[in-house]
Amino acid sequence: MQQNGPAAGFLYPGYSAEDDYPAIERALRSSGAGGVSLPVVHTLMREDAHRVDALLDIGGDDVLGEGARKLRALGVRSAVWACTSGSFVFGWDGAAAQVRGVRDAAGAPASSTSFAFVHAARALGLRRVAVAATYPADVAERFGAFLGHAGIEVVALSCRGIVTAAEVGTLRRDEVLEFVAANDHPDAEAVLVPDTALHTVSWLDELEERTGKPVLTANQVSVWEGLRLAAGPAGLAPRAGLGRLFAAPAPAPGGDPWQL
Repeated sequence: MQQNGPAAGFLYPGYSAEDDYPAIERALRSSGAGGVSLPVVHTLMREDAHRVDALLDIGGDDVLGEGARKLRALGVRSAVWACTSGSFVFGWDGAAAQVRGVRDAAGAPASSTSFAFVHAARALGLRRVAVAATYPADVAERFGAFLGHAGIEVVALSCRGIVTAAEVGTLRRDEVLEFVAANDHPDAEAVLVPDTALHTVSWLDELEERTGKPVLTANQVSVWEGLRLAAGPAGLAPRAGLGRLFAAPAPAPGGDPWQL
């Protein structure tokens, strides 16, 4: 994507792995994507907890509306709520309403990380996946249900049980590689890693080499989704260095993100 000014903008809760976004910017530029810009607006996190009540607050309309208006002022061409648990915890219909609110406040096509996972899986033709979740089990199970609503079978669901995004953000390369590889499954066509608090984008190719299959991670799919929406009918050109998802041609957006 060759353009001036912001392409996709991201609403990111608190501070943990937000440096994945400039890392993707650098990777895209080095692969010939020109001056692509991926601005991040940090949204309010009253409590850092992977707990259902806290996640419902993190993804509330008041919080996201304020952030989306900031993205609108930046002139972004698309907006993504870059929080998986803070979207799927609302269920399919609630996550759809959440995205509609972001779209209206940002004045641009919008989506969330949860829907981005669904679209990314479909773009790669995936039907059966393993999930390597850093969340507690009750939260991770909601992600599995969200994928199931979209017809994606979760053949293995693992939970690391970490409560705070801050702790997730401290996991190092070797820990991430080991965690993802250990929670693959022979029947899975890919491994999904759903926490935007987890650093992953600098190791995407290593993750896929270790597992021998596509690995979709939260910040990766969030950026892919945002750029796909921003590109419109022109589509998103393949790029190297960011996993198989970015290496394949991306479908142009059609309809609302939550429509099956």
